[in-house]
Amino acid sequence: MEQFVTVAEERHFHRAAQRLGMSQPPLTVAIRRLEEDLGVDLIERGGNRVLGLTEAGLTFLHEARETLRQADHAIATTRETAAGRTGLIRLGYVGSALYGRLPDTIRTFRRARPNVRLELREATTAAQIVGLRDGTLDAGIVIPPIAEPTGIELHHFDQDRLCIAMSLGHPLASKDDFCLADIADEDFVLWPMVEGRGFHLQVIRLCTEAGFVPRVTQEAHGMHAVLSLVAVGAGVSVVPESMRQFRPDQITYQPIAEAGADFPLCLALHQPGPATVAFKEIASFGGSE
Repeated sequence: MEQFVTVAEERHFHRAAQRLGMSQPPLTVAIRRLEEDLGVDLIERGGNRVLGLTEAGLTFLHEARETLRQADHAIATTRETAAGRTGLIRLGYVGSALYGRLPDTIRTFRRARPNVRLELREATTAAQIVGLRDGTLDAGIVIPPIAEPTGIELHHFDQDRLCIAMSLGHPLASKDDFCLADIADEDFVLWPMVEGRGFHLQVIRLCTEAGFVPRVTQEAHGMHAVLSLVAVGAGVSVVPESMRQFRPDQITYQPIAEAGADFPLCLALHQPGPATVAFKEIASFGGSE
């Protein structure tokens, strides 16, 4: 097709051969073989000159150009995909990640890879791991540890710390020198352990070390749901300190002075493709957990 298009554009076999970087006789033979394969005449000849194209030749020229353009596009797109410069990344994240370095990471990645589409999906750690394994997610921002880590890559992404959240109208909201033991008798709002095992166990451990077991009266799926219940006075909670920006007009956030309140967030991957690897290079600090 490329040889035929060149001959049709040059209107001369010799010039077309020079443009293609080949000698003329093989080009003449190739065009004859093309006409024989199609069973039609494409070119009106006058020696080495092309006097014109037949009606069939004009049709074939148009279709050949379109086919060659599509072939070039297929090659370029394939190479862009292999290099991680195009494609789709379905990125899961725990709610608190939006209040840390995730937004800046997304902005940096979009500037570096403008042709890669990012789909953001808020989900618990447990739901993200399921999504990575069944192929509905390409990457996730999770809170370790995770259950059944086999095949899951974890790369350090961010650092956070736990704090106490309660409604502004709570009797303890204005207390100075706050500590975990002060909320020993309060109703707690937490999330099911199956949704975030590591995070849930860390909260329980901190409370136990402070001398009590939290009385969980309500559970909610996702950090935003937990804090929404806290805001209306349904109970207190222990949440990521990064979420202090969520409803500050309704919720007060008290720091936890006790040791062991820090926790990491990790970028989780499972058999990443080229675009996801490119995202990892920008998002990861480079160390694996």
